[in-house]
Amino acid sequence: MKVIDRYIIGKFLGTLSFMLILLSIIVVVVDVQQKSPRIEGNGFKVSYFLINYYPYWAIYLIITFMSILIFISVILFTSRMANNTEIVAIISGGASFHRFAKPYFVMAGILAIITLGINHFVLPWANVKKLKLEAYTFNSTNREKALGDTEIATKLSKDEYIFINNYNRKDKAGTGFLYQKFDKNNQLSHQIIANDVRWDDKQKKFTLETFLEKKINKNGKENLYSGDMKIVDYHHTPEELFPDGMLGQTKNSIELIHLIEQEKIKGNKNINSYLNELHQRTSMPVAIIILTTLALSLASEKKRGGIGGNLAMGISLAFVFIFSFEALKMVSENDIIPPIVAMWIPNVVFGIIAGWLYLKRANQ
Repeated sequence: MKVIDRYIIGKFLGTLSFMLILLSIIVVVVDVQQKSPRIEGNGFKVSYFLINYYPYWAIYLIITFMSILIFISVILFTSRMANNTEIVAIISGGASFHRFAKPYFVMAGILAIITLGINHFVLPWANVKKLKLEAYTFNSTNREKALGDTEIATKLSKDEYIFINNYNRKDKAGTGFLYQKFDKNNQLSHQIIANDVRWDDKQKKFTLETFLEKKINKNGKENLYSGDMKIVDYHHTPEELFPDGMLGQTKNSIELIHLIEQEKIKGNKNINSYLNELHQRTSMPVAIIILTTLALSLASEKKRGGIGGNLAMGISLAFVFIFSFEALKMVSENDIIPPIVAMWIPNVVFGIIAGWLYLKRANQ
């Protein structure tokens, strides 16, 4: 069986490699053609993006859809083996279906472990590189949303708040700054108003310009201070204080867990997007094993529709799988169900179906 194992593993890796290369080339070529006018309109050369953006974008794309690519790859080469009666010959030679399936599970396990490591530590690094330039591939409206001024209202802790009327994420500067701190009786105890605020990368602190500060002691007495400049340290970077929707994707899992803990301490209840990201990094690699089992069970029996029928069924199931993840992610972000439940429901459902079909096929 070792010869057959090597044969199946070769088919597995060969088909998957072909799918990965084909997807990368087609998607990158189509995306470059579509976005090159926007890239050049923002003062960049397309060649610069081909080196500094698209390799990281390709990593994101491949890892995001790895489980689906493996699923379709297994359906393709297993259907071909079934149509050529190779599977019948192997089982007729004395091997059980469980033994025939062994190289499938070995490869699925190896790929799941590799994807798990990439998801938790490599993909966040690639996302940092990707997001530095991604806004310049957007149309003018979306680019303005990503790089233009925005209004900030955030919790620094359970009793501290920061408001900025107009804040620019690219420049890390804004106008109309307000800081407020409240005591245990919910009474204002400290307030700073400033015309301008900017982040100093060298000092890792904020600089306030033309400020008015008010401190209120326990007796209710107010102490007022004013000046042209004040350095303040809020112990967080602007990205952490004023996060956008992509912040969780740029943190490796250790950093992401730390960020979630910080947000909990601050009293921020809107952390489900971070929790979804964290749980999905593990659930998607596990899906590789589940979908490999499902693909093997569906494609290992010769059918009238042949490869075309199996492929159509596979693409349909892949669509349902991806749609269920995205739909449950939105449900979770609306605080209807816990993130850990949302990110594992598709695996549980498809796992039960895959297990049932596999046992049914093995007992035929």
